[in-house]
Amino acid sequence: QVQLVESGGGLVQAGGSLRLSCTVSGRIFTPNTMGWYRQVAGKEREFVASISSGDSTNYGDSVKGRFIIFRENAWNTVYLQMNILKSEYTANYYCNYKEGFNLDQWGKGTLVTVSS
Repeated sequence: QVQLVESGGGLVQAGGSLRLSCTVSGRIFTPNTMGWYRQVAGKEREFVASISSGDSTNYGDSVKGRFIIFRENAWNTVYLQMNILKSEYTANYYCNYKEGFNLDQWGKGTLVTVSS
């Protein structure tokens, strides 16, 4: 079992930047994939970005060119650099860790509020 702890959420003005981080603890093996999803109340959770242990990245269409995902394997930490934020990006952001076929773990989420 692994545990995920997110940090970095908060209030930011539209056009601004924010960086989220997520540290994974516990028994970790490669290959694995770490990622970020977001959810607004009443809507489905939406994929934002992911990065594999081999540094292969994927982004949701709505954040391409604005967000950057990267990881520091020595610290089992993944970051989401969010730039040029828009009010519609306001959501709870959840960290996700996938390993193999059976391990799919979520963090508790961190709230990002973008004011217009």
